[in-house]
Formats: sequence, structure tokens, C-alpha cells
Amino acid sequence: MMKVSQPRLLQGTDNGEVLPESIPSAPGTLPHFVEEPDDAYIIKSNPIALRCKARPAMQIFFKCNGEWVHQNEHVSEESLDESSGLKVREVFINVTRQQVEDFHGPEDYWCQCVAWSHLGTSKSRKASVRIAYLRKNFEQDPQGREVPIEGMIVLHCRPPEGVPAAEVEWLKNEEPIDADQDENIDTRADHNLIIRQARLSDSGNYTCVAANIVAKRRSLSATVVVYVNGGWSSWTEWSACNVPCGRGWQKRSRTCTNPAPLNGGAFCEGMSVQKVTCTSLCPVDGSWDVWSEWSVCSPECEHLRIRECTAPSPRNGGKFCEGLSQESENCTDGLCILDKKPLHEIKPQSIENASDIALYSGLGAAVVAVAVLVIGVTLYRRSQSDYGVDVIDSSALTGGFQTFNFKTVRQGNSLLLNSSLQPDLTVSRTYSGPICLQDPLDKELMTESSLFNPLTDIKVKVQSSFMVSLGVSDRAEYHGKNHPGTFPHGNSRGFSTIHPRSKTPYIQNLSSLPTRTELRTTGVFGHLGGRLVMPNTGVSLLIPHGAIPEENSWEIYMSINQGEPSLQSDGVEVLLSPEVTCGPPDMIVTTPFALTIPHCADVSSEHWNIHLKKRTQQGKWEEVMSVEDESTSCYCLLDPFACHVLLDSFGTYALTGEPITDCAVKQLKVAVFGCMSCNSLDYNLRVYCVDNTPCAFQEVVSDERHQGGQLLEEPKLLHFKGNTFSLQISVLDIPPFLWRIKPFTACQEVPFSRVWCSNRQPLHCAFSLERYTPTTTQLSCKICIRQLKGHEQILQVQTSILESERETITFFAQEDSTFPAQTGPKAFKIPYSIRQRICATFDTPNAKGKDWQMLAQKNSINRNLSYFATQSSPSAVILNLWEARHQHDGDLDSLACALEEIGRTHTKLSNLTEAQLDAADFNYSRQNGL
Repeated sequence: MMKVSQPRLLQGTDNGEVLPESIPSAPGTLPHFVEEPDDAYIIKSNPIALRCKARPAMQIFFKCNGEWVHQNEHVSEESLDESSGLKVREVFINVTRQQVEDFHGPEDYWCQCVAWSHLGTSKSRKASVRIAYLRKNFEQDPQGREVPIEGMIVLHCRPPEGVPAAEVEWLKNEEPIDADQDENIDTRADHNLIIRQARLSDSGNYTCVAANIVAKRRSLSATVVVYVNGGWSSWTEWSACNVPCGRGWQKRSRTCTNPAPLNGGAFCEGMSVQKVTCTSLCPVDGSWDVWSEWSVCSPECEHLRIRECTAPSPRNGGKFCEGLSQESENCTDGLCILDKKPLHEIKPQSIENASDIALYSGLGAAVVAVAVLVIGVTLYRRSQSDYGVDVIDSSALTGGFQTFNFKTVRQGNSLLLNSSLQPDLTVSRTYSGPICLQDPLDKELMTESSLFNPLTDIKVKVQSSFMVSLGVSDRAEYHGKNHPGTFPHGNSRGFSTIHPRSKTPYIQNLSSLPTRTELRTTGVFGHLGGRLVMPNTGVSLLIPHGAIPEENSWEIYMSINQGEPSLQSDGVEVLLSPEVTCGPPDMIVTTPFALTIPHCADVSSEHWNIHLKKRTQQGKWEEVMSVEDESTSCYCLLDPFACHVLLDSFGTYALTGEPITDCAVKQLKVAVFGCMSCNSLDYNLRVYCVDNTPCAFQEVVSDERHQGGQLLEEPKLLHFKGNTFSLQISVLDIPPFLWRIKPFTACQEVPFSRVWCSNRQPLHCAFSLERYTPTTTQLSCKICIRQLKGHEQILQVQTSILESERETITFFAQEDSTFPAQTGPKAFKIPYSIRQRICATFDTPNAKGKDWQMLAQKNSINRNLSYFATQSSPSAVILNLWEARHQHDGDLDSLACALEEIGRTHTKLSNLTEAQLDAADFNYSRQNGL
């Protein structure tokens, strides 16, 4: 090994290269590079060495950036290749950081080796020299994610800028991730971490690590949470009805465990408990009817009497009557003598002859009686048919009942006032009870009158129910009054006493009779608040706790207008609810009270524009708000059958609706009542179509009870569209040869406007059926109520016209009628202690939204939240609205589910268990007789 002295450099070659002064001459070949210089990086301030080795080579020099490196900077070493005998020369130079930084060119700093032999020169590859570095900050840190199970996870990472480019690896919980060992993980795409299907085990803290020859950098950790949304389990079987007979409830439950929510997954939506009403028929034990009369004394000197187990008959598994159904005894007190002989001495043939004589005598008497009865019935029906009574279209009515038109009768009928004139349908008088034609004066009165008329309310004992929150009042707070044109109770037979000369004054007096104008109830309330309920009308008033200052009390009243509505329709708007008044008007409350008003609209924002209106002191009506509007003065929560309103002032309120399209629907309740006519062969059917509000149907029930009407079928709902098509009511499938209906009266049509703008006045059509024989006691037919090009309902009538055999269908439930006024804690379903804890939890704003706004959302109160924001305790007002909305639910399940879902993150509600809410539910039901 030896050092070679530096040759003298010359310039002026064609290619601009500076070559040695002389090229050594020696036999051999062109130089071949055994080792060429590699790319290098300067780390911090440490110089790097570039090496190259060639054979055979006489000289080797480096050229950097197009210029020869001074020979003094080269270090050469020479050796002999033992296998080939050729000289091997190795040269290296040092490159410093300063040299690289001082170079300014279009490309990186580079160096190249040039080797000489006697045949020429050879050049090595260019080796670049760069200053190595790695910046501190990542261009993009991975971000935490919450993903559902089996979802895709993508964590982005852009490492810091560096030379050479940094390599990236991922850490999970400080442990390296090996993508080769897990096919579900991919780290090849632009340094990103991709987990194709998230597993629960993929939850953790992920860190992106970037490193090169200079340094290693760590990104911020990203927390990945793989959550599981809850799923409902299957429903359990329905529990047994909680009462052995009568109206009760049964429930079933499910749990949010299929799967259970994990890692913050969403709780199951919906109810965990379902309750439905159940009705079990109560067993009725049989009871004996009265004994029949004793039979005639038989030849054996005995007579019989019998009794039947029909008062009532055993039903629904009830016990049969105990005792004998037949009884016999001696009818001669032991003195049984025939032809002055004791019975034991009389020959059997004599007894047999006497028995035959009695039998034939009885048969003869029966034949004569039947003949007389047939002749009498025939003559009576002929006399009745002379008047030609018929039923006309109910569209002529201006009141709530079907009028009857007495057609022009046969020539020579002197019983009519003027047989040549058609009756004036605009004249109408109404009388209570069925009309019996007893004398000519009666017939004259009937030419100007309706056959049926609503009567005053009566007390009703309600036994069971198929309809909730409907009914007739049986409490003292209700003061019913007679309708105009009705006779006082008990005077329906007064026609025969009227002389013809006094007929006109008497009819005029009918309009002066008092009318039923309102239902009314009152209660005294203090600081503890309470609930005022108008029994069986769907109307209620909730006075919150603290709304009335301490040591104060007020007598609060509530009434429903049952007269002609003061809110008259303008042709566009329709009255959808009763007019409800609450007062006193000068009372001031510190917390909004909740007023519940029933309505008959099929709620849909697409088809109705519903308004809340209030009557001013001048008697005019002004709009308070539209149900869909945002307002801070009051709040309306519209449910399918009622509207719950939060108000701060008393007055008279009503709901009106403006139909937006022809698809706007009013819900009508259709029902059929029946009663016997004065003529024992006739039976009257009355079909009602009223707004589907409890108070409207209550008025019908009250009227029918005064007329002796019996509900023949459970009422049904009819969806009546605002498409201008009329309503048809028809009687179908009347049993032939048993019943008949007069020609052209089996179908009646009511104009659209009469139904659509009924203003709660009961609309009904009457049908008169006639039996062929008195022995027909069963009636079976169908009542079809339908709107042309609209909805249809069928009422199936299956009844006995005999009151003793008829099975009673009750009208209403007694839920409302037990406690019209409730004061203090027993009026509220949510105990005051639980209410305080809920308010303390949710009134405080929460950054995650776990405050009163979520409480409102979970209770399906999603609109006009700005109203609650203006209240001192939004949660308390929301709970008041919940109380008003769920007064008939019978349990706290909906609130329990909402609190269960929200309360998972609230330690203050951790001990508010379902058991506590169930206990509160039980206490409320027990206190209120539910």
C-alpha cells in the first residue's frame, strides 16, 4: 500500500474537465469499479466519507458538482488482486455539512469517481449528499373515533417532513401493531391505519410513530371506542289480567340486552313495558224469578206452580239457582170429593172423562181469544196507516235531530189542518218521548214537530266501559237543564188534555222553556296545587305545585258551553273542540297551568292548520297562537285526541282548524240507539254522527236516556274528509217476513256542510221498523254509515226489543267521575321528592346536552323549546306537561324509560330506580281509585 503523489492539473480540454498532466501507460484494460460511492446523509455536523474502488486503475479522482476535488483532499490506497494480478485502487474523500450548505444548485450536492487506465477512463454513478433532518410536528395527527361494532375504522397520519422520509409504525396501547399478523388491519395506505371491521378488542389508544436516521417522533394519541348499540330482547308473555273480572290491565316487558349497550352505545328506543287494558266478564249467579200462579186443581186434587232461573239467568260461569223449580200441593185441604164420593172411590174412567172436558174447554177459549186479538190488531193498524207518516232527508234539519214529514194524506182526511198544502220543513217543534197518535189534536201538532228531541241530563250509574274518558256526569256539580221545546219529565202524555183552541199558545210556550247551556265543576286549590277534572268529557285543568302563593287559596271553576257555540264558523275555519272556560279570570299564577281540551281532528300538519283562540271580554274571539308556531307566551302540545295547553291566564278557549287540503279529516263518532214506539209493533232506530269529543257524545247519551233509548252497538270512529261529499246512512239486511221498513226510508243522505260545520250539535237520522207479529222479539240488521268517496263504518245490530232480555251495553268508564277535584300530592303521579331531584338534575345546563332539553326530547316534546327556556325551572314545566298528558295512562312507564336512558350518565339519578317509580305509580292508582 502506498500513497500516490498529486498529479499536476491541466485545463483546456474540450469537455471542460481538468485532467492530469500525463496519463500513466501500462498494459491492461479499462478501469472497472468494484465499489461506487453511495448516497449519504449528513447527520447534525458530522462529515461523511465517500468511497470508490476500481481495477485496474492508475489514478482515481472525485469530481463534486462538476468540479474536480483537490488531490490533497483525496486519500488513496493501492493493493494487488491476487487472483488476477491487477492493481486495485481505492479512494475516499470527506464531505462536510458546510460544503453542502454552501452549494446552491438546481439539484442536490453530488460527487462522482473517475478512474484511469492505459486504455482510458471510467466514471462511477453520482452519489448525492444531503443534510438529514426530521421536523417535530406531524402534518396530521390521528383523531379519536367512536364507531359501531363491525364498522370501519380509518385513522389518518401524515408524518413530519424529513430527509430521508420518515418511516411510520403504529402503536396500540404502547404496543407495536403487526399488520402481517392480523388480516383485519392494513397500514400500507399512505401511513393510515385501516381496521376493516371493528371489534370490541380494537378499542384503545392509538399512536402514530415516525422515525428516520436523525430522530423519532410520536403523534398525539387517538382514542378509539368501539361501541355496541342496545337491542331489545323478545317480549315476555302477557301477564294475567290484574283483576279477576271487570276492567283491568295486563302488561309485558322486554329488556335492552340483545345486545346490551356497551361503551356508550345507544340505549334501545321505545318502551320497555307495554300495558293494555283487559276486560274479563264477571260471573253472574242465577236467581229465581217469582213463582207463577197456581194451576187449576187437577182431578188428583193437586195444583202446581213453577219458577224459572231468569232473574237473572246465570252467565259467564255463574252458579245456577239453588232449590226446586216446581212445587205442588193439595188444593182441597184434604177434602178431595167428586160426585159426593171420596177420591179413592171414584172410578178411573170418570176422572178421565172430566179431564177431557177441561182440555177441550180450554182449547176452545184459546181459539176465541186469538181470533179476537187478530181482528183487533188488524183494525188498529188500518186506523194508524191512514196518516201516511214517513221520514225525510235529515238535511232539512236545523237542530240536532231528524225531522219527519207528514205527507199529504188521502182525500177527505179531515184530521190535517190543510190537506192540500205540503208541510213547511223550516218549521220545527220538538217533543220529548215517542209520539202516540191519540186524537186529531195530536196529529195536528205532529205536522209541525219532530218525533225525537234531546232531553235533559240524568244521573247515570256507570258499571263498566269500552271507552276511556267518556261519560255522562253523575255528580252534583253538573246542573243539566231542559232543551227548548221539550216537555218536563213525566208530562209526555199531556197531549190529550189540550183543547184545540189553546193549541197555539201552548206551542209558543215550548220555546220559552229553559235550555241546558253548560257543564260546570269547581274546586278550592292552594299552594300545593291539584287537578280539576270535568268528569267524562276529556277536559281537565292541572294547577302545578307552587302556582298559587302560600297561605292563599282560590275557588277555581271550569265549564263547557253546551249551548249554541259563540265561536261561529266563517266558512273556512271549523270548530274542533268544545268551548272551555276556566276561572276566575282575575287570578294570577306564578307557574303556567295546563289545560287539556279534546278535539275531533285527525292530526296532520300537512292537512290542517290548527289555532288556539280565546274569547275577549267584549265577546269576540282572537287567535292566541297556531299550534305549529313558536311562541314564548304559551305552549300547545297536540296529541291525536286532545290538546294540552300551558297558559298563564284564565279565560274561554277553543280549538279551530283551517283545512289546507281536501284530505283534512274530522273524526266522527257514530252510534245507534233503539227504543220501542207507542205502537207495540214499531221499533225506532236513531243513528248519531257527532264530533269525536267525549262531551259531544255525553250530550247524546243524556238525551237518549231521557227518551228510553238503549245503545245497541259500541260506537265507532268515522273519518270524514273535507272533500265536499255528503254522508249516507242506510239500514241493511232487515230480516224478511219478520220486520219491515217503510218504502224510500231505508237510506238517508246528509249534505256535506251539515256534517262538516255541525258546531258540535248532535246530528242523527231516525228509522222506524215494524214487526209483522208481536211474537218477534229479536232484531238483527246492519247500519251502514259512509261518506261518498270516503270512509265507511258498519254497525251490527243484534238485540232483543224486550227490555228484560236485552243485554246492556254501557256507555263510559268511571275513571273521571270518581274524583272531579283532587288537591295536594295525590293529584300528581310524580311524587314531589322525585320531581325535585329531576329538576335539580336537569335544570343545570350541561355541555353534553344532558339537561332539560334532552328531558323534553325523550318525552316527545321536540318543538318550541324556546318557551321552556323562558321559565325559571324548565324541567318543572316539562313535568307539568307530562302530568297533563299522561293522566289516564295509569303508570309511569314512559317517564321511567326516559329517565333510564338519560340517567345513565347522571349520578344524581342513580338511585331513582324503577322500583321507586312503580311504588309511586301504585300509590297514585290507589289514592285515585284507578
